[in-house]
Amino acid sequence: MKLDKICSSLQYRLLQGSLETAVKDIVYDSRKIVEGVMFVCLTGARTDGHDYIPDAIQKGASAIVIEREEAAGQIPAHITTLCVPSTREALAYMSAAFFDYPARKLITIGVTGTNGKTTTTHIIKSVLENSGKKTGLIGSNGAVIGDRHIPLKNTTPESYELHSLFHQMTEAGCEYVVMEVSSQALKLGRTAGIQFDYGVFNNLSADHIGPNEHDSFEEYLSCKSLLFRQCKQGVFNADDSHYRDVLQGHTCKVTTFCTAADSDVKPATDFTAYHIENINIDGRLGMQFQVKGLLNGQYRIFLPGQFSVYNALAALSVCRLAGIAPDAIRSGLDKARVKGRMELLPVSKEYSMLIDYAHNRVSTENALTALQQYRPRRLVCVYGCGGNRSRLRRYDMGEITGKYADLCILTCDNPRFEELHDINEDIKVGLQKSGGRYIEIDDRKEAIAYSMSHAESGDIILLLGKGHEDYQEIKGEKYHFDEREVVAQILQDMESQREAR
Repeated sequence: MKLDKICSSLQYRLLQGSLETAVKDIVYDSRKIVEGVMFVCLTGARTDGHDYIPDAIQKGASAIVIEREEAAGQIPAHITTLCVPSTREALAYMSAAFFDYPARKLITIGVTGTNGKTTTTHIIKSVLENSGKKTGLIGSNGAVIGDRHIPLKNTTPESYELHSLFHQMTEAGCEYVVMEVSSQALKLGRTAGIQFDYGVFNNLSADHIGPNEHDSFEEYLSCKSLLFRQCKQGVFNADDSHYRDVLQGHTCKVTTFCTAADSDVKPATDFTAYHIENINIDGRLGMQFQVKGLLNGQYRIFLPGQFSVYNALAALSVCRLAGIAPDAIRSGLDKARVKGRMELLPVSKEYSMLIDYAHNRVSTENALTALQQYRPRRLVCVYGCGGNRSRLRRYDMGEITGKYADLCILTCDNPRFEELHDINEDIKVGLQKSGGRYIEIDDRKEAIAYSMSHAESGDIILLLGKGHEDYQEIKGEKYHFDEREVVAQILQDMESQREAR
């Protein structure tokens, strides 16, 4: 493709070379540079793409895009060089052009918020596909295109990968794409240039604040609000205390949803849920509720907790606005399942075991209070905390689990480059504050096995923090660890031990 076509929507200065230059591909990772590609120098928290310009020259890049003009001095005259205000935004616009603007060929739905993004996107996908709409998905659990599952490094991938996925979806015949839009993606311009058909706001609480994330809650909130300056229709949780703050500066049409205790109350929003109740049907935990407003009737979701009602409300709101019929919405909600989000494992008729990705104060409290509604004999939590992340999250996790759980089993999560002992000592600060009972078992498999072998009839065991992940990250290495496989192996070992007695 000629450079002039790739740069058709871009603000730039041509420092040298020609816009007639042919570009085989766009690359921002110096390890992927080959002859004839365009190298985009991204500036990150740890590395600066401008430092790899000599590699691009040596490997035969046909064009180089920079944001610091002084870097052009080392580039030979035969290599076309562009200077842009932001190489990250430039990458987004150029990637869209390179793949022939695939997002414009899809109905795009972006979901943002601190908690519930993954669950909401999966519910939306379930509803859309139940109504016959082929739908691609992008988020924490990876990308899904038809029967293909593509692992992703980030919740919202870098813009080049994002537009590549959109292109693959259009080629596969998708009509819709539903995706998680993280605050980091909005901050770093990964979705720049995309006009979403629908943007969804779930909730906002203090999280992702610290090194390499957001400097403050105010910045975090500001980044979240950016989605509603690049979508046509915004769908907002009006019960969230930060809802109006996120609305600041919006350019979209606004639709709202909320919950109410009394059916006689006039709908406060476009979609209002009421008569909300817990359900347990053959061991399947979930929520049932009535809806009034732009949609009316009874609906249910087989995911426990009030927050599941909000996620379902967000999904049914955007799907109804997209023209999906009420019966298809009802059936899609019934069928919705989300890996690692309040995922029930078939372990025993005597006790229940669930996997959930909750790893901060709000999501953990939501999970535990939701499960308490089912009146377990004991609520047991198996968890750790991630290393190289905010220590405040550890104090919060300890305090909340200590407050609501009958027993906490401290173990390993993703310690990354920190020592497990140091992480768990921080968690214990919160546990001691709330007076929670706990034991420590460093090996996560052993911790899970302990919870199962000591389970009592009526217990609920919650494996927190890993969710959909199938690895543990320790000292820069990722080791395979899928809690579903681990639990299945423990059950097999326990059965073998019983037979040997």
